[in-house]
Amino acid sequence: MAHKKTGYVPALGWNILTPLYDPLVRLTTREMSFKSRLLDEAGIDETARILDVGCGTGTLLLLTRRRSKSLLAIGLDGDMNVLGIARSKAHRRAEKITLIQAFCFNIPFADGAFDRVLSSLMLHHLTRSEKVRTLQEVVRVLRPGGELHVADWGQPHNLLMRVLAFSVRLGDSFARTADNIEGRLPALFRDAGLENISETARFATLFGTLSLYRARKPLTAAASLS
Repeated sequence: MAHKKTGYVPALGWNILTPLYDPLVRLTTREMSFKSRLLDEAGIDETARILDVGCGTGTLLLLTRRRSKSLLAIGLDGDMNVLGIARSKAHRRAEKITLIQAFCFNIPFADGAFDRVLSSLMLHHLTRSEKVRTLQEVVRVLRPGGELHVADWGQPHNLLMRVLAFSVRLGDSFARTADNIEGRLPALFRDAGLENISETARFATLFGTLSLYRARKPLTAAASLS
C-alpha cells in the first residue's frame, strides 16, 4: 500500500487504533476549545476557499462548514480509513463536504487556489523533509496574502507538559516530533517563505502543550525578500 511506501503514520500510529481517534482526541485535548479558537483566528468569511490539510476524521472541516454553508471547504488526507470515518460523520450530520485522498507533500491543486490552509494535529506525524515539502506546497496553493493556521503539539511550557509530551514522542517517534517539541515550527514556516508568524495560544492537555500558530503568505515575491 502507498502508506507503507511513503512511511505514512496513521492517526494513532497503527491502523487498528484509528476508530479510537475521535473519542481519544475529544477526551484528552480540549478539542472543541482549540479548534473553535483556530477558526476564530482564521477569520473565515462566506467567500473563503479553505483547504484542511491532513483533515483526518473531518471534525475541523465540519466545524468550518457549520460556520458557513456557502464557503468552499475541502479536506485532504492520505489515509483512506480516516476519510471513510469523515464521510460517515458528514452523512450522519447531513453535511456536504469534499474529501480528497492525497498526501500533504503533493497537494493536487493549482497555485493560489486557497485563501486559508488549516492543519490540526498533522505536522508532528511528518519527518523533517516531509514537513519542509508540505509547507512548500502550502505556500504554493495559498493566494498572496492567504494564511496558514496550525494546531499541533508545541514546545512544552512547563515541566508537567514536557513529561506528558513523552507519550506523543513515543507514539510518533522522537525524530518526527522533535521540531514540534523543541519549538522549531515557526522557523520552518519562515524558511518556507511565510511571514507574520506567531504562536497565538497554548492549551495544556493530557499529551502536553498544544499550540496554535498563524502565518501569512507575502502579498508579493519582493515582500518575502525584505
